[in-house]
Amino acid sequence: MPDTKTQENETIADQVDTDAAVVRIPVLPLALSLGLFFSTTYILCVGFDLLFPGQAMYETWLKLLPGFTWLSWPSFFLGLTESFAYGVYGALVFGPMFNILSAKLTPKPNRQ
Repeated sequence: MPDTKTQENETIADQVDTDAAVVRIPVLPLALSLGLFFSTTYILCVGFDLLFPGQAMYETWLKLLPGFTWLSWPSFFLGLTESFAYGVYGALVFGPMFNILSAKLTPKPNRQ
């Protein structure tokens, strides 16, 4: 009696496109999630700086975030916006580069 599971697997394997093995990152979800991650990290760091002023790193924020001053509401929201933008920028650069390199460097399966 033929093994139906093996036949099923062979049929599915025959239907798989050769490019299916290439790993792709969806750039828009990556951009939004990385932007939110950077924004959340910024909020946590500002909170840490306010709770522990002796260990504060706000001087680093002054160098990394153009126009940011310590600390007013407009400056806080400017830093938040810039942090989100840095995350989106990183994803918009990294995502397509990864997708291109993944497509070029992933070995294609041999079809016989």
